[in-house]
Amino acid sequence: MKTGIVVLNYNDSKTTIELLNKIKDYKTLDLIVVVDNNSTDNSYKILTKYENDKIKVIESGKNNGYGYGNNVGCKYLVERNYDYIIISNPDVIFEDKDIKELSDSFQNENIAIVAPVVNEHGTLNRGWKFQNAFVDSLSNINYIGRYFKKKRLYKDEHYNGKFSEVDVVSGCFFMVKAKYFEQINYFDENIFLYYEENIIAKRLKKIGKKILINNNVTVVHNHSVSVDKSLNKINKFKRLTKSQRYYHKNYNKTGIFGMLCLYISYYIALGISYILYIFKRR
Repeated sequence: MKTGIVVLNYNDSKTTIELLNKIKDYKTLDLIVVVDNNSTDNSYKILTKYENDKIKVIESGKNNGYGYGNNVGCKYLVERNYDYIIISNPDVIFEDKDIKELSDSFQNENIAIVAPVVNEHGTLNRGWKFQNAFVDSLSNINYIGRYFKKKRLYKDEHYNGKFSEVDVVSGCFFMVKAKYFEQINYFDENIFLYYEENIIAKRLKKIGKKILINNNVTVVHNHSVSVDKSLNKINKFKRLTKSQRYYHKNYNKTGIFGMLCLYISYYIALGISYILYIFKRR
């Protein structure tokens, strides 16, 4: 069984190099594929200096989003008959033993993805439930959205035991069976950023596959380091809600009322954000 990892870099070679230096000798990894997503800061040239028999650096050719860049690396591994693929942000910290534990978790053919518990600045991300468009629209609105975002979370007792089946896991770090990822045609490249995880989960559910959290494995994610370097808060919100609407329209078959709720909540939240921004500048 061969395991490869895909690390997507965009204008952050420093963080990517820190990860490479940490994982380059991991025995559980057969190949590390770094995809430079058309960086503008000379990242590709810097990263190619780290190439060897175990590290391959690829140019994506264009920055067409998170999914597109990761697909370049995933297809590279599938073409070389890798059995498992790990998707990892460069700002995730994990150990060799964590990969071994995750790979041992694929105990039957119905399991497509196994992910760890993700520690994000003290908050544990252990996957989440699918939500309809109405709940998602309310979660967009400033302040009250915090309550509705909590509705997508499972209760703590859901995580009793070694494994917990969930609808969706964080896209910052997970392990997937390569044959199933190829079967669902990888990431949906029609969105630039956000909601990739929900779409993958929907596609896997359609072919009858399961997604698990291994509660015995925890990795650390220095959340949104690379994203925050290139997108401010309002622009991030615009990107997120655009992907959100695409997801609900194409994967939840949301009707006119649901889509209207998403658009109304978007403009309400955007208006509040601009007002708060103006007052903070005074």
